Amino acid sequence: MKYGQLILEKKEYVFLKRILNLTGYSKDIETKKSLQKLNHELLEAAIIDHENMPLDVIRFNSIVTVEQGQWQKTIQIVIPQNKDLKQNKISILTPMGSALFGYALGDCITWEFPNGIKELKSYSCRTGIQL
Repeated sequence: MKYGQLILEKKEYVFLKRILNLTGYSKDIETKKSLQKLNHELLEAAIIDHENMPLDVIRFNSIVTVEQGQWQKTIQIVIPQNKDLKQNKISILTPMGSALFGYALGDCITWEFPNGIKELKSYSCRTGIQL
């Protein structure tokens, strides 16, 4: 992990905590597990001001290319109401969205997905815009 912990911008952190509080009662087991892990990681995350955010950290509206073995995909991580799978916009509440959020370009991320534990690596990231 490039920075040793998740890095989140203050406003995005507050917004994410609100979303997680509202969705804490998800009935989908895999989504619930991902959100619980993200919630746990947020306990040790660095929360910083917008002007100090590193440009390579995955945040809301970031467009990131990830790979796992031969598979690769370019996605954008968005707030739940902006998800659109046809445009590769995935919600922060999905296992993939919650796995990537707060990590930096080049980090290897181990996460439990519905089809098992996978290791992802981001190798391209365009920084998101603030909420």
